[in-house]
Amino acid sequence: MRTFLLAALLAGCAIPAAVPAWAETIYVSNEKDNTLSIIDGATLTVKETVKVGRRPRGITLSTDGKLLYICASDDDTVQVMDLATKKILHDLPSGEDPELFALHPDGKQLFIANEESNVVTVVDVPGRKVAYQVDVGVEPEGMAVSPDGKWAVNTSETTNMVHWIDTEKRSIVDNTLVDARPRYAQFSQDGSRLWVSAEIGGTVSVIDTATRQVAKTIGFKIKGVAKDKIQPVGVKLTDDGRYAFVALGPANHVAVVDAKTFEVKDYLLVGRRVWQLDLSPDQKRLYTTNGVSGDVSVIDVDSLKVVKSIKVGRYPWGVAVKG
Repeated sequence: MRTFLLAALLAGCAIPAAVPAWAETIYVSNEKDNTLSIIDGATLTVKETVKVGRRPRGITLSTDGKLLYICASDDDTVQVMDLATKKILHDLPSGEDPELFALHPDGKQLFIANEESNVVTVVDVPGRKVAYQVDVGVEPEGMAVSPDGKWAVNTSETTNMVHWIDTEKRSIVDNTLVDARPRYAQFSQDGSRLWVSAEIGGTVSVIDTATRQVAKTIGFKIKGVAKDKIQPVGVKLTDDGRYAFVALGPANHVAVVDAKTFEVKDYLLVGRRVWQLDLSPDQKRLYTTNGVSGDVSVIDVDSLKVVKSIKVGRYPWGVAVKG
């Protein structure tokens, strides 16, 4: 691609707008290695591996893209990394065993699921202190905050519920029953729907935010794959509302769902035990973490094809993409 761009410039030709820059950087937490793999989006190779805290799992970018928050689960903390220097600046109090979290749109509140203590810890990011905690169901994991910041939701794996936390009242105001072992939650871009995966139930529930009732339950079936191997975990929605991508765990596939009709359009074979997903800023690529095979699959969103596998550390878990 670089050769093409150079030739175009030397010839005095305009570079077609369709030529992608692939300028993103992909950050991957490696649960067993206590490291972070940093992937160059232009070459799709690991350009650096950085040591972090013990058992890193969930990761997310700050609203300005300058910092990376890392759930160091076995250290009971959230680390804050400066992406310019790749140095840990400081830790944030997280409660016990932080696994997944979600950042409020204002960038000032971090909602953290504490699996061992059955609470959600809300951290004042600038103040580096716990603002408050909310008791939730047994084994909380998934966290999401609505685009308007009104709702923070948590999924409890054993209680099989979505807990709706009113961020102004700082308390649970409703609960939604879903299928067994809900693992992940994501709001649609407009906030009207919440998508929740159920690992043991083998489904994804689409919940109407206004009523907090399940509007649709999506099941999955892959030829040649046993039903009990189809375990939905990570979910990622495209901003245009076209697709929902669902990581199906030990089924080793990503389901492609029409986000408007809720029909499953395709299943894409990726690495072993696909766990989490993230999209590039231009929505052209989807990156998946595959824990058992220790790699990241790269999916071209337009063609719905897997175009690359990138070897990273042991048991890659979380993924975050910066433009």
